[in-house]
This record gives sequence, structure tokens and C-alpha cells, in this order.
Amino acid sequence: MLAPAVSAIRSEEVKWQSFAAFPATARLAVLVGDPARAGLYVIRVRLPHDVKLMPHRHSEDRIYTVISGVFYIGMGEEFDESRLVAHAPGTVLVLPAGTAHFHWARSGEYVAQVSAIGPLGLEYVSSSDDPRMRAGG
Repeated sequence: MLAPAVSAIRSEEVKWQSFAAFPATARLAVLVGDPARAGLYVIRVRLPHDVKLMPHRHSEDRIYTVISGVFYIGMGEEFDESRLVAHAPGTVLVLPAGTAHFHWARSGEYVAQVSAIGPLGLEYVSSSDDPRMRAGG
């Protein structure tokens, strides 16, 4: 019997790209699957220092793993610095679908990995915070 194929993605092979639903300097990398389609996907999100993702929700359950930096996340429909919780590399967070939350790269760049079953959904609590709306789309 043949062993199943094993694949690896090395950090230097990760292809970072902009993502319309993120602030301009944020980046996303697709590692496994296709977040736009039904099925398993794994992505990484990289936010540079001081960038915020304003309150938003995802339609899918998500598992976040902090890869590097400090991942600040707060729960709620309004950005409230006092609700931010800092998570160090190696931390795993489970975020149920529909949970309003926000992020801030408060102390420097962070990279977080997200595992979920797609398609990826991202809806801002306030449409005025959505970069897709400001871009006319």
C-alpha cells in the first residue's frame, strides 16, 4: 500500500496578497483550499503595526492560531480598546460563527492563521468600516 502524499508549505513560499475586505496594508495568504468555495480552507492574516480591523462577523466558525507577534482581539459590535485581549504566539482561539469582534495590531505586526470551512464570509457591523464600500464596491 502506498503512503498518502504529504505536502508542505514553507514560510518562504507563502504568497501574501491584498484582500478587498481588509485595510490597504493588511495581507492575506491562502495556504490550503479556496476560501471562496465550500470546504476546508487555511489562511494567514498579517496586520502591520497599528492597523485595525473594525467590528465584523464571519458566517463560518473559525479557529485562529497566533503565529507571530501579539494578536489583540476584542468582542463586541463597537471598537472598544478596553475589551482587547492580548494573545501570544502559539495561542489557539475558537470563534463561533456570527460573533462580532475586532482586531488591532497594537504592539507591532502580527500573523494569525485561520482554519475554517468555507466559504469565507466577512461582514462589517458598520458598512462605513468596510474597505469594499469605500472603494465603490
